[in-house]
Amino acid sequence: MKILVTGGSGLLGQYLNISLSKENEILSTYNRNIGNCGQYNSAKVDIRDSDALLRVFKSFSPEIVIHTAAISDTIVNSEISPKDVYDVNVNATFYIVKLCREFNAKLIYTSTDLVYAGYRGSYLKEDAKLIPLSLYAETKLMGEVKIQEALDDYIILRTALLFGFGLNHSRCHFQFLFKQLSKNIPVKVFIDQYRSPLSLFEAARLISEMVKKDLHNEIINFGGPERVSRYELAERLCELKGFNKNLLIKVKLDDMPELPKVEDVSMNIEKMKSFGLVPKPLNEMIKNVIDKAY
Repeated sequence: MKILVTGGSGLLGQYLNISLSKENEILSTYNRNIGNCGQYNSAKVDIRDSDALLRVFKSFSPEIVIHTAAISDTIVNSEISPKDVYDVNVNATFYIVKLCREFNAKLIYTSTDLVYAGYRGSYLKEDAKLIPLSLYAETKLMGEVKIQEALDDYIILRTALLFGFGLNHSRCHFQFLFKQLSKNIPVKVFIDQYRSPLSLFEAARLISEMVKKDLHNEIINFGGPERVSRYELAERLCELKGFNKNLLIKVKLDDMPELPKVEDVSMNIEKMKSFGLVPKPLNEMIKNVIDKAY
């Protein structure tokens, strides 16, 4: 299978490069940071450059495009303007949609669990109410709409909190958490935000299995099997690694008003499992991350 990966040097993208390249011919794109893309067939592409994207599609002719590239900051800072976020997350996505249609390629799009209303309860299904509270989540949802309006062959993955150890330059909060705890440094963790965490290893494995399946025009909750708070995730890490739980400082969303108040976007993943895509238990995922990275 010929697979084009956008955002190939990102947090998930680098794991996809490793996993997908085992059984497929891949072309992985990156922009500012090369990550591990240099170890694979890759190209430096700003996805806002429509001419560059067209050249990639013409030269590679992908059968599947896995579109992970995005500006994922939940708080827009002075270095990233709302226009930048819109251009990357919406306009570039729409152009990729048009190219997928022109070149008859399936699109797998990584959206986010943050598109859901975070106050509607636990284990949300795919038809749950959508109220994105950040510009990132809003633009990812707009990307979903563009895909459904213009494409006949797509899979939209509403991706849960991804955890693990970022490769090269990429980083996530779990990695910061691990390093702080390993140095016996206290760390603040939310006790009132609930997600369905999925390890980077598992996310890449499941997507690698997904590309083999005959799935079309599906929106899928893409997460782990357990609903936990960020604090509970940190507790699990402490238990499995032997870190001191007393280093965990409990904080609430109200303590950090600059962040979107998303209380519970834990997801029901029965639809994903019905396709034979079954994630490992949370403790097993955490242990796998620890064992492989350290």
